[in-house]
Amino acid sequence: MPEPTTPEPAATTEPAATTGAAKPRRRQARGERRIAQLLDAAANVFCTTGYTAASTNAIAREAGVSPGTLYQFFPNKEAIAVELGGRLLQQWRESHGAALTAANLDLPLDQLLDAVLDPLFAFNHENPAFAALVHGPDVPGQITQEFDALHAVLLTRIEQIVASFLPDAPPAELSRVATMIFAIFKAGLDLVLAHEGEERQAYIDEIKKVMFRYLAPIVGVCPAEEQAEEWTKEQQRNARPGPHAR
Repeated sequence: MPEPTTPEPAATTEPAATTGAAKPRRRQARGERRIAQLLDAAANVFCTTGYTAASTNAIAREAGVSPGTLYQFFPNKEAIAVELGGRLLQQWRESHGAALTAANLDLPLDQLLDAVLDPLFAFNHENPAFAALVHGPDVPGQITQEFDALHAVLLTRIEQIVASFLPDAPPAELSRVATMIFAIFKAGLDLVLAHEGEERQAYIDEIKKVMFRYLAPIVGVCPAEEQAEEWTKEQQRNARPGPHAR
């Protein structure tokens, strides 16, 4: 039987606030903590039930507060998802920006893959609600629009990096290589998120080997087979759970 829900009051998209002078600092701190508590609860509910089946009642229960308390800060489920999605997208933007920094481009290919992929895998593992929000059905359009925009920026940045290795390549080739890189990462990410601990790290290592063998001839690491074989041996010698293994 569907869960009975508390009617959502008609409220503005802004949290309840007093007008005039700034709120006392202590009250602001309490409000921020409560918002963080509600967003953490929403992340858990969205991961468990998906966005469509989630309700404000379930989120309030997960947070250990009454629905009335939730409505002091958010008018409905969509507002919660937009706020949570915005914060996760900002973290996603920062993690990709740090991973694709120009300084990493001077690294050997194997170290470059470590520097770029490790923080990206870590972000997705630590924030499972991200996938539930950006890829789930019926999520607010604002979230999908922001994600699509960031995805386009990411592909453009990858194309620029590839172009630094292939300055004479036509735009179509750069776009194709960038799309393949992202597709390999996305396919591997699903496998990584399905496992934990040493097995999760093992899948990360396998994805890096696939990426290395694909990119080595493109970026001019020669001979590609020898480099890939040596890199694989090094990975096996140093095989151990990574810093983000859980």
